[in-house]
Amino acid sequence: MTRWLDDDEQRIWRNFLAMTQLVNERLDRQLQRDAGMPHTYYMILVALSEADGRAMRMTDLARRAQSSQSRLSHAVARLEERGWVRRTRCADDRRGNTAVLTDDGFAALAAAAHGHVEEVRQVLFDALTPEQLKALDDISTAVRGQTVGGSS
Repeated sequence: MTRWLDDDEQRIWRNFLAMTQLVNERLDRQLQRDAGMPHTYYMILVALSEADGRAMRMTDLARRAQSSQSRLSHAVARLEERGWVRRTRCADDRRGNTAVLTDDGFAALAAAAHGHVEEVRQVLFDALTPEQLKALDDISTAVRGQTVGGSS
């Protein structure tokens, strides 16, 4: 039996969708304008910058970027064209590929970071009280835990 959303749940759901779309659009617009890259590319560069040796298996990078393998492969190809990422064969599994952040890619990320962080502050953190931030963290952790855990 379908558990339909009541009026309050419907309002909350639609506000959540509108908020996440607005945040994503603002971040993407700012990064495109100031750094010439979409938010997806920024997230890939961040993931690589935080990895040991600034390198990750493509399968792990896709998971971290919450992307399909094919979509990630396309994005990494564009990043390779810019000289920001290079792909190598995995040392322990010759069938797999590793994405490696280049020095130019790290420099592009560093140049984009200041404006991106300021936009994140303006679009999200500045709008919320410390109590609301704590609640958002708790809510985000709970939803991610249920989703990652495979519950339906």
